[in-house]
Amino acid sequence: MDKFADMTMFASIVKNQGLAAAGRELGLSPATVTARLQALEERYGVKLLNRSTRHLSLTDSGATYYQACLEILEAVKATEDLLQTGSKEVRGTLKVAAPKDIGKQYIYPILSAFCQRYPQVVPYLYLNDNLVNIAESGIDVVVRYGSLADSNLISRRLAASQRVLCASPEYLAKKGTPKTPHDLAHHDCLAMLRSNEELKTWHFQASEQRDAITIVPKRFSDDGEVIRLWALDGAGIALKSILDVQEDIQQKRLVTVLDGYMKNFNTSAASLNADLNVIYMSRQYQPKRIRLFLDFLFEHFAQQIPPNPE
Repeated sequence: MDKFADMTMFASIVKNQGLAAAGRELGLSPATVTARLQALEERYGVKLLNRSTRHLSLTDSGATYYQACLEILEAVKATEDLLQTGSKEVRGTLKVAAPKDIGKQYIYPILSAFCQRYPQVVPYLYLNDNLVNIAESGIDVVVRYGSLADSNLISRRLAASQRVLCASPEYLAKKGTPKTPHDLAHHDCLAMLRSNEELKTWHFQASEQRDAITIVPKRFSDDGEVIRLWALDGAGIALKSILDVQEDIQQKRLVTVLDGYMKNFNTSAASLNADLNVIYMSRQYQPKRIRLFLDFLFEHFAQQIPPNPE
């Protein structure tokens, strides 16, 4: 009974989202992977994975076991590196996920600078505006806007932010400037898609008054950068993070409207918070490269982002 080999196999199954794919990575037949997974579940008397013909997901026990597998495999790899090199060289993969706009404008150059300092680190940068499940994806660090519901993860504020409505001066000159949220019914709005959901109900708060406005979008995209580019082209009004568009606003390529309201895609008062957060797994033995990258990330954001963006 090789527990280390079972941990390697289980981590590969989750990373590749399939038993056959894990088998190809490890040089095992699908039947062998299936049999070993069943034996693993029987050994501990728990179900580790929910499996169907098209989808695989971790059970609660599986998530606990998967996190432990990652910690132990990482510790073994660090020990091997220490024995082989005689020093704790910073090396290995670093998987980072971020929204496309913030990812291209900020995370990409920071990650590139980090890898220039530590050339043995191999970066993976995933740019996606949909929410990422860290436990199932194998991502090390996720950068995202808004509050966090999963208490099993660590969330730290990377930069203060807020949502703004913005449009090009040319669009506002042609269509006029909305004075209240209800005026958006007469404007061309640019809406995000998130996991195939149309985010066309925008929420506003001013003092104690709250409004939920259902817009009729003229254009949709699942890419936040495309929404910004459409706004720059004069196609309509966009609901964006201030961090994504602050340079456009400073250069007067975009103008904010309805500034007296807090705005977001969600309903609760807490969810009106749109700060930029960095999220990662709570690991007792976190790899050195991840600790160093987080420090590097916070240092560079402190230099680039004003503490209270206007």
